[in-house]
Amino acid sequence: MSSKGLDKIEFQPVTLRDQVQERMREAIIEGYFKPGERLVERPLCDQLGVSRTVVRETIRYLEAEGLVQMIPNRGPIVAPLYWKEAKQIYAIRRMLEMSAAEVCAQNISDALVVSLQAALQHLNSDRQNMTATDLYHATCDFYELIFSGAGHDIAWEVVQRFNARISRLRRLTLSSKARQQSGPAHMQAICDAICAGDPATAREAVARHLDDVMAVAESLLADL
Repeated sequence: MSSKGLDKIEFQPVTLRDQVQERMREAIIEGYFKPGERLVERPLCDQLGVSRTVVRETIRYLEAEGLVQMIPNRGPIVAPLYWKEAKQIYAIRRMLEMSAAEVCAQNISDALVVSLQAALQHLNSDRQNMTATDLYHATCDFYELIFSGAGHDIAWEVVQRFNARISRLRRLTLSSKARQQSGPAHMQAICDAICAGDPATAREAVARHLDDVMAVAESLLADL
């Protein structure tokens, strides 16, 4: 290797596979493809204007994310939502998010306060006009700041593996009238506690949020 080294890449192009994965993920999260619905290659190729190879790669990728399930003698389907699985995801979230919020509050700085408040403002400012995918990305940005502020980078990697499934559950619970408190109100409470440098309140705010959405999810998925 020359002493000059490598030039920094200023722009990372989005590949066709990335675009198809994003489009398919969005369609599943937003409910265009229903739980249990078969994903047939030919119609998907025609709708997306891509080859079967790209569709197959995308289906394998979404299977790894937990959005697609392979059924013997039937092929890929949109993974159903089951309470027994949702319960495990919420348990993982509780452990990791409560710890991250607590430590982030301990590490709070003026710069982090500005970043958290800006991320939350972006999330809430145009929520009604956001697609499920927009909400997915904006929410991820907010929580990534919390995990980063806590220095819990490996924990964030774990959360990212579940983010697509978390977004499906979020879409399910957001539409419910049975919530004790709205999602934006819960996230505001989490943000306020962290920005105030109050670890105990931040931890409790996360717990209240997850208790609320878990109760709603259980009522909606209990019979599945």
